[in-house]
Amino acid sequence: MTSEASASASASEPAAAAPGRIVLLTASHRVAPGLLSWPAWQTLRAADRVVCADAEHPQLPYLREAGVTVEHAAPTAQELVDACEGDRTVVVIPSGPSGEGDQALTDGLARLAGSGRVQMPDLELLPGSYDLPGARLLDLVQVMDRIRLECPWSSQQTHKGLAKYGIEEAYELVEAIEDGDREELREELGDVLLQVVFHSRIAQEDPDEPFSIDDVAGTIVEKLIHRHPHVFGDDTAETPEDVKEHWLRTKAIEKQRDSATDGVPLGQPGLALAAKLSSRARHANLDVPLPAGEGIGYELLAMAVRAEQSGVDPEAALRAAARTYRDAIRTAEGHTA
Repeated sequence: MTSEASASASASEPAAAAPGRIVLLTASHRVAPGLLSWPAWQTLRAADRVVCADAEHPQLPYLREAGVTVEHAAPTAQELVDACEGDRTVVVIPSGPSGEGDQALTDGLARLAGSGRVQMPDLELLPGSYDLPGARLLDLVQVMDRIRLECPWSSQQTHKGLAKYGIEEAYELVEAIEDGDREELREELGDVLLQVVFHSRIAQEDPDEPFSIDDVAGTIVEKLIHRHPHVFGDDTAETPEDVKEHWLRTKAIEKQRDSATDGVPLGQPGLALAAKLSSRARHANLDVPLPAGEGIGYELLAMAVRAEQSGVDPEAALRAAARTYRDAIRTAEGHTA
């Protein structure tokens, strides 16, 4: 065949169809539906087809409102590849609570790509929205809400009934910190956080003065902003001591207390209580002699005050000594470290 004839034959043959593009559009279920990125909206509007297997997907009402037609369909991997022929773009909105993808579909696409017998479209994973820091807290609130409604034990709990667990979890958190165990620290922080969310969920049901986890968070946000004028206002603070003075001054104005001892919980451990009272008196510039008395209580009081004035946490110091004592007991019993 001459070169002219070959060229003529080649020109008469249809060119191979462009493979097109498959776009898997993911979105975080922790972000309000409809709040998609601009690239996501551009892709949805320009797509030849948009498909979603879940007819109740939370994004669908917002897509319809924006004029995007979504087909209720669950195409196979091969059907998707065929639909992309002719350089067409098909957007797939994955189903499921997290919108992270349909495993069967992605596995099927992987098998076709690995077979080497199929001209695959370009495959793109397009995040339509991302989790913001703290987004998993929304999951915790939802899980706690369901547990409160459906768990026979959790549904009967009260603030008073849970109080002891708050104390226990706080001590376990302190122990994890002192042990330096990072994995344990993360778990114990979660347990403490659970107490906050649990109490807040119970508080929602109060008939007279209900409040929610959002009210709790809002209160502490306002407090932090108000007590950090050097961060959110015009005041300045150059040292940690300056910050502490800001905090104490602002707190005193907020609380309008008659005594430096107001607000000190008397139910806390004795050494911590003594140290706290000493701290309050010192910051109020009160020179208060220790009460005279006999017995171990007065001796412990004097030691706790001396520790606080020296910048030592007497509770932590005693716990450290007690741990050493515990190890000595275990050694005497024949245990190895």
